[in-house]
Amino acid sequence: MIDARQHRVQYCFLEKAYDQRMAAPDFRTLRYFVAVAEERGVGKAARRLNMAQPPLSVHIKNLEAAVGTPLFRRAARGMEITDAGHALFQRAKEALLLANEGFDAARAIGSGSRGRLTVGTMVVLSYLVLPRLENTLRAKLPDVEIQYVELNAANNVSALTDSEVSVAICIPPIAHAGIATERIGTQPLMLAVRADSPLARMSSIPMERLSGMPLIGLPVPDGDVDKSLIASMLRRHDVSMPIAQRVETMVSALALVLAGRGVAILPACARIGRPPGVVFRPLRNVDARMDIAACWRSDWQSPLIEPFLACARASLRQAA
Repeated sequence: MIDARQHRVQYCFLEKAYDQRMAAPDFRTLRYFVAVAEERGVGKAARRLNMAQPPLSVHIKNLEAAVGTPLFRRAARGMEITDAGHALFQRAKEALLLANEGFDAARAIGSGSRGRLTVGTMVVLSYLVLPRLENTLRAKLPDVEIQYVELNAANNVSALTDSEVSVAICIPPIAHAGIATERIGTQPLMLAVRADSPLARMSSIPMERLSGMPLIGLPVPDGDVDKSLIASMLRRHDVSMPIAQRVETMVSALALVLAGRGVAILPACARIGRPPGVVFRPLRNVDARMDIAACWRSDWQSPLIEPFLACARASLRQAA
């Protein structure tokens, strides 16, 4: 009976020792181990770690028990590291270094000083915005990886909702559930006509001259023509223009103007990429402007949003 109880006690002790050997040491224990190895003694390491010597000795003994082999030899000149200890020492330093780099990277990304920003831009805005925006972003966010993706009215919503881009610069702003927008600039509306059109010989175009002319239309919010800025402007001036064709991009609208299919009412920034044979003329006594907006997923809580908005606003002010 006594021998059986002793056997059971011995069995429980061995099981506990096995569990202890299998447990992986935490980063604090590795830091203590590295300090003792570098200082070649528990006393010096304890002073370096700003802790008492006895608990540090316990941590080292527990680590040796977990590893299952001595890591130090106690010698007259201090604690000498064993071959097994040396193997652990090299990897422990690497692990601590990687962990510290990981903590630094997380802090940097959380503060907005590092990270990745994918910016979507529409072709019509590229020459107006991108050269200045690129330089401003690089100066303000030097350690952030920045990429650019070309968007149009057909794919800008999906690019944001599917997280293909972090933030987009759009004209007009996106009106869609789950997408936040902030106006960062405006562009006046102008008339794009063929260079051989009688309207091209005028310095500005009276609105009444547009009545009945075929219009190359752009996409409208939610497919509702009444919400269109251009349709609203035409109604205010009691002008009716039949839609010759509706296109997805302003580049396509300019191509159809050049082909003689009609005229287009576009933001002034579209002049930068106009093809030869198409001219822009201001609309007389009309102060209609199209907003330029930064758009992003409303659930994207990133510290990069505010510095990006500041850079985008500055870039558009310089372009004005």
